[in-house]
Amino acid sequence: MKTEVRNAAELAAWLTLPGPAVIQDLDLTAASAEIAKRDLTGCSFLGCVMPPDLAKAAGEAHCLVLPPIEPSDEAPFNPYSVSMYTPRELYEGYDPEDPATYDRYVDRKVYLSYMSLGPPAELKPVAADVLLLRRMHDATIATALDGFVKNAQGRIVAIMGGHDRARSDERYLQVAMLALELTRKNYIIATGGGPGLMEAANLGAYAAGFADPEAVVKASVEQLKAAPTYKDANWLKVGYKVWKGLGDPVDFQKSRNLGIPTWFYGHEPPNLFATDIAKYFENSVREEGLLAIAHSGVLFAEGNGGTVQEIFQDACQNYYRTYGQLKSPMVLLGTEYWNWTEPDYGNPADKRRPVYPVLKKLASEKGFADYVHITDSTADAIDFIVRHPPVKA
Repeated sequence: MKTEVRNAAELAAWLTLPGPAVIQDLDLTAASAEIAKRDLTGCSFLGCVMPPDLAKAAGEAHCLVLPPIEPSDEAPFNPYSVSMYTPRELYEGYDPEDPATYDRYVDRKVYLSYMSLGPPAELKPVAADVLLLRRMHDATIATALDGFVKNAQGRIVAIMGGHDRARSDERYLQVAMLALELTRKNYIIATGGGPGLMEAANLGAYAAGFADPEAVVKASVEQLKAAPTYKDANWLKVGYKVWKGLGDPVDFQKSRNLGIPTWFYGHEPPNLFATDIAKYFENSVREEGLLAIAHSGVLFAEGNGGTVQEIFQDACQNYYRTYGQLKSPMVLLGTEYWNWTEPDYGNPADKRRPVYPVLKKLASEKGFADYVHITDSTADAIDFIVRHPPVKA
C-alpha cells in the first residue's frame, strides 16, 4: 500500500525515505525543490499546490496529479480534504440571529448545489467533472473515517432511530441517557447524524465530556423542546444556541462521537452534537458504511422506513459475515413497536413495525440468533451490548 502524506510531519518523514505515496491537500511550494529531486515514480498528488518545477517533475514521472479546485456554485466543497467535518466547519457562516444566513452556511450551500428544493426534491443534473469531484469527496471522507474507526479499536456502537421523533418525546431523553451510559463504558457512539433520535444519541455522547453529564443532558433537552422537530422553523436556531451555550467539554476525548449524514437527505440538517462528522453525497455508501463500522453493535430505537431498512441491512452483514467474518449484536428497543403481534396493516396512523419475527428467522438460519435481542429497558440493552462483544463466527 502506498504511503499517505497528509501533513507537514508526514511529508518530512517521506522526504527522508521516499517511495510511492499519495500526497494530499498540501501546499508544496516551500518543499517543491526537495520533492522534485526524489524519485516520484508511483506517486499521486491530490489537491496539492505545486509550483511549475514540481509539476514538471511529476509529469515526467507519470504521476497522477489532480490539482486543487476553486469552490464554485456547483461544487462548493473541498474534494481532497484529509479530515472529517466538525460542526463549526459545516455551520460556518450561520448566525442564529440573522435569518438571511440560513442559505449561506457551508452545509446548506453544498445541499443547494446538490438537490433542487422541489417539490419534489431531486438531484440537480451536473456535468461529469462535478460528479467526479463528489465521488472524490466521498472517497476522502471514507479514508478519514477509516482512520477514526481504526483508533476506535472495535468499540463503536451505532444508534439508529426516527428522524422525526420530537425532542419533547420521552424516547428522546431515554436515547440520550442510553448513549451517555454507553459512552461511559468506553464505547463510541455513531449515528446517522441527523435530527430526532439521532440527535438525542449524539447529545448523550457529547455530554460525557462535561463535569455533570446527566445535568447537561436534562438541561439541554428542556431547552431543545422549544423547537420539537426539524420541521420547526427554529429547529436549527434552538439547537445552535444550546450547543454554543454549553461551551467546550472539560474532556473533549470523552465527548467524541460520530455523525454520518448525507446531503441526499439534506433537508434534515446535521445535528450539532456529533464532534466528528463524515458527511457523504452518496446515501448508499453512507448507510452501508455506518452499519459496517459498528462492530460492537447496533441499537435500533423506534423509527420509520429508513430504520427498518437499516435493521435488515445490518442483518445482512451478520447473515453473510461481510465484514471480517464478524457477528455483532443487534438490539431492538421497544417490544410493542417492533414485535406487534396483531398488526393492523390497514391503519396508516399506526406506525408500529412488526419486523422482529422476520429478523429472528434470518438470525436462526445463519447462527446469530443469540446476538439478536428485543427489550423495553435501556439498562437491559446496555447489558446485552456489553455481554455480546463482536466475535468471529
